[in-house]
Amino acid sequence: MPDPDAACEPPPPGPPPALELLVHGVGGASPAELLRDPYPVRITGDSTAAVFRRPEDADAEDRPGRHGGRPVPEAYCWSRLTSGNGARALWLLLLPFMVANLAHWARPAAAPGKAAARAVRTYGLLVRVLALSLTVLLVSAACEVALDLLAWQCAGNTTCAGSRSPLGVLRPGTWWGQPGRRLAVGALVPAGLTGLLWYLSTRTWSAYESQPPPAGSATPDAPGPGEEAPLGQPGFWYGRRIVARLRAAHTAAGLLTVAVAVAAPAVRHDRAATATAPALQAAGWAVEALLATGGATVLWVVCRRGRTEARPDHRLDRAAITLLPGGALALLAAVLLYAGWSRPGWVSAGRLPGDFAFGVLMLGQGCCALALAFVAHRLHRGTPQPGAALRGLGGPAVAVLGCALGGVMSGGVAQRVADWLDGGATPGTPGAALPGPPVLLSWQAAVLPPLLIALLLPAAWAVARAALDRRRMAAGLAAEYPGEPADPDRSRRIAGARAAAALTDSAPWFVGAVSGITLVLGTGALAGAWISGRVPAEAARGAHPLLAGAARAAQDTGSWLIGLGVAAFVAWGRRAYRDPAARRTVGILWDVGTFWPRAAHPFAPPCYAERAVPDLTWRMTGWTARTRGRLVISGHSQGSVLAAAAVWQLPPEVRGRVGLLTYGSPLARLYGRWFPDFFGPGRLAALHRDLDCWRNLWRATDPIGGPVETGAAVGEPVDRGPLRDPLAYGRSPRYPLPAPILGHGDYQADPAFTAERDALLARLDAAPRGDVHDTREVPGQRISTARTEPADPPGRAG
Repeated sequence: MPDPDAACEPPPPGPPPALELLVHGVGGASPAELLRDPYPVRITGDSTAAVFRRPEDADAEDRPGRHGGRPVPEAYCWSRLTSGNGARALWLLLLPFMVANLAHWARPAAAPGKAAARAVRTYGLLVRVLALSLTVLLVSAACEVALDLLAWQCAGNTTCAGSRSPLGVLRPGTWWGQPGRRLAVGALVPAGLTGLLWYLSTRTWSAYESQPPPAGSATPDAPGPGEEAPLGQPGFWYGRRIVARLRAAHTAAGLLTVAVAVAAPAVRHDRAATATAPALQAAGWAVEALLATGGATVLWVVCRRGRTEARPDHRLDRAAITLLPGGALALLAAVLLYAGWSRPGWVSAGRLPGDFAFGVLMLGQGCCALALAFVAHRLHRGTPQPGAALRGLGGPAVAVLGCALGGVMSGGVAQRVADWLDGGATPGTPGAALPGPPVLLSWQAAVLPPLLIALLLPAAWAVARAALDRRRMAAGLAAEYPGEPADPDRSRRIAGARAAAALTDSAPWFVGAVSGITLVLGTGALAGAWISGRVPAEAARGAHPLLAGAARAAQDTGSWLIGLGVAAFVAWGRRAYRDPAARRTVGILWDVGTFWPRAAHPFAPPCYAERAVPDLTWRMTGWTARTRGRLVISGHSQGSVLAAAAVWQLPPEVRGRVGLLTYGSPLARLYGRWFPDFFGPGRLAALHRDLDCWRNLWRATDPIGGPVETGAAVGEPVDRGPLRDPLAYGRSPRYPLPAPILGHGDYQADPAFTAERDALLARLDAAPRGDVHDTREVPGQRISTARTEPADPPGRAG
């Protein structure tokens, strides 16, 4: 491994060396695959993320003439950040939280001015509140299973408890058989779930957000009004403070949710009973006051402030991160003691008040989503971004999907447990031994079949459109390969690949349809549950036979679909825990969803870019300073997003020695549409102005990558494409076998890749070597640890 002190040595004489830094995309190509060498060696990094080279290139800087001006290839491999050990399988539990976090970053672009800054802060506040509701929803679902179904209903039923030996100790007549004590025992399950979420967040926080950024590695230019590049801000990839504060608030919210679920039935009994001791009644009032105070404190901490991006914020809110979860845990212990106090005449009957709790949560989430849509519409109307997903409503649509996913997961687990406890009967129907889960959960399951039926129309439209496009493109496809005889089957296959790739451009409207229909059906489910107070099949009893049959079919089919989904989810997680190959497949989901910092939900899977972007920035800055050579960072797919983010963080003097080569890149096609405030046309055009040496390769058969289209930016056009795919239409002496349709993969097999890379290096070679700052000004590893910061600027971080 090279000596880090070599950074202070002068560069060797001769022509400046050249380096190609390869960054893989989703799925994680191995170093051997990237370098096409079976025995790559690690140059720098650890077992999680590292830079590799071929063995013969390990000391390439000491022998610059050996490569004859050709670039030295090295690969940065980051796939283990998202698919490392088996514990990554637990991240599947955090899927709704990840989606809610994406909603924060999917906001529309904001115009300069105080009004837009207030709108951005309001948007961020609404997303954080909605994310908090998802934590409460998940813990409430655990309370429904452990407290209501198991401790309250089943353990209070002699038949149910007697058939299940673990619950036998909680059946009526034993010391633990009093309802309050059963609830206290059941509270250990949701409290343990909250502790698990806290542990996962703390562990990943220590490995990701707590890594200080390098001092001076990000020195943004002085932009004009409204032209700031958020991803170039020094504190953008350093979320230590916000994640610590939100983690404390969400942990406290989870513990307080458990405390409320335990205290509510005890307080209700004490006030209804005539022989309740005055001390217990006073304790009930005190518990309610303390719980209300704790909830208000949590909400204040969540709403008080968002991210700080203009500078690395090293401070921690010690009082909040220590006292808030600690106080909530102490209050939960006091509530368990209060509920466990002897109440000889207390018996459990019916359900716990879950319908009201889940209904309030669902109503609050719907109101938050509508308010989010209103704010997003105002932001988009102030600064319209061409191509923005759903005309600026992409963020609210994603938020609705996160809430729906959380509702399906929580309701599905509760319904499956209820079905298991009730044997062959259907919970909530006449003849069932147990009242079952809240009827709202049955209504939520019943809307799944109508949702799927409603989505058949846009899905059929997309398929029909793809078929028409395939027929249209196939007619003239052979003309793109002069001198080749027409082959209708070959033309149809190529045209089919192009038509299928074009379906990606219809994804925003499909997501909008899913979100809109979900919002409408969810409103109907909430109204039906509150008005009827019964499950759909019972609510429709006595109605027209067609309506009654449809209600019964929707309820049964929805319950079956949720059960199938829960079983598949558990099987998927179990397989991912045991099988590294399956874990890599799951890791693709995290590659796409966890690029962004945890700005809204601290329990979401961690942001791998907070490790990968500084790694790349350090590597480019250190290597160019030490060698004064030319460097091309070459990113495929998601790797191109990491490469662009790292280039944004480079100091201007380093950026002049770096070229960017992207291929199969979703920068504009996906990120520019869904995250217009960060990758919109204006941001990418500004990056092109700052980085003239940038080329982007794309294919019409690629469903992910596309053109960047920076418009009238200074310098040469960025895009080259669409590249020919397949490289040959039929058989020829050069291609004796049929050439494959490459689509999103193997861009390096195209001659255009080598040509564009060499052209970038040639342009960099024309720049004067003195542009790079003196190597003695770049220490081997200098970390920003200053603790004295000015007051927060009125930024637009949200």
